[in-house]
Amino acid sequence: MSYVIISAVMIGICSDGFAEDVKGNKEREWATVPEQVVFHIDANSAFLSWTAAHRVLVLGEKEDLREIPSVVAGDKESRHSIILAKSIPAKKFGIQTGEPLFQALEKCPGLRVVEPDYGLYVECSRRMVGILRQIAPAVEQYSIDEVWADMTGTESLYGPPVQAAHMIRLRILEELGFTVNIGVSSNKLLAKMAGDLEKPNKVHTMFPDEVPDKMWPMPVRELFMVGPATEKKLHRMGIDTIGDLAAADVSELRRKLGKYGDAIWHSANGRNAEMVSATPPANKGYGNSITLPRDVTDMTTACQVLLSLCETVGMRLRRDKKSCGCMTVMVRTAEFHHFAHQKQLGGATDITAELYKAACQTLRELWDGHTPLRQMGVQVTKLSDERYCQFDLFSAVDPIQLERRAKLDTTVDDLRERFGEDIVRRARFLNGKVVHMAGGLAKERRTGMTKEV
Repeated sequence: MSYVIISAVMIGICSDGFAEDVKGNKEREWATVPEQVVFHIDANSAFLSWTAAHRVLVLGEKEDLREIPSVVAGDKESRHSIILAKSIPAKKFGIQTGEPLFQALEKCPGLRVVEPDYGLYVECSRRMVGILRQIAPAVEQYSIDEVWADMTGTESLYGPPVQAAHMIRLRILEELGFTVNIGVSSNKLLAKMAGDLEKPNKVHTMFPDEVPDKMWPMPVRELFMVGPATEKKLHRMGIDTIGDLAAADVSELRRKLGKYGDAIWHSANGRNAEMVSATPPANKGYGNSITLPRDVTDMTTACQVLLSLCETVGMRLRRDKKSCGCMTVMVRTAEFHHFAHQKQLGGATDITAELYKAACQTLRELWDGHTPLRQMGVQVTKLSDERYCQFDLFSAVDPIQLERRAKLDTTVDDLRERFGEDIVRRARFLNGKVVHMAGGLAKERRTGMTKEV
């Protein structure tokens, strides 16, 4: 691997806090630029920052949510209202992202609570990605608020990597009004790990020679893609830090964790060969779930919930011109026990009525019909590009009726796209307590954000 040698004096010319960040990152006297340079850009407390920036810069409000104890959360009366984002002052009260809102209010009775605005968040994400695409040769969106950018070979345009990162950080702040953290490294994994270091509004590096000092002392749960279940298994093996994992016997990891053990061992050693891809990977499945406002204890209501979920899943399938061959129904009881059951379909379909039929059949095999349910979900997999059905002599399926249903779904999709989702709804949802299109995604997030960004 070839390197370009850059003087530390050259690096120090960037303005607005760069010198402080250099000191915080313990920059070496000589900075080396590897052949591959990857940035990870992460909006700080995205939902809250985007809401605050909009209220201050667009609506002209004097109060900045980022400067007071505040959170973004859903309806206070809803059982699934959790903290989606928090301000730094709120964090000082011990408030955590993902915890129930009522617990956060107990910690801080004066907490300012604002409801999420997904339409605004989609627009902020688009603008952030738009700036990055003007600068970087390749940009890959990981989530609504996280992006990887391949900055390889841009030194002659923007200067050394750290200087270029500060240029991007400042441009986003000046043009969009919110802060980001930027991680700089030679691969996506280390750039992500660097970006998750001290926040907010910082630039950090984590090149391979910095891994022993910066990454290995971290708890193993901090390693990208290591979840709570894996953390427990690693702790039972005596592995507590990322350094412990890097030094572990890879054959033992492979024996106990399979291929995943081999993958996280390479990650712990800072190795990642995945390239930044400007083309998003194809979906492997579609799903929606809902935490119910009240427990469901009868099959009629449960099937009505499934229909509302299948409405949104079917719409997304048809939007992407996909059909599915497998239906999975997931439920969580009032006692927080989780169950799931899968059903193979006799072909591939994107017809809402067919999805609903399969979901109800699966639910009847999964649930006794009276145990209280607090959460329900559906997921479809085994995707194909065409709709097809297998017929036999004893089949009750009418191909003409299926084609009519498919055309009806397409017409309804067009109407909802033009006039809103509430313009057409099934009669069984009239005067009912179940919303006619339910799921984990808000309306604004069901409009193909990742395709338009």
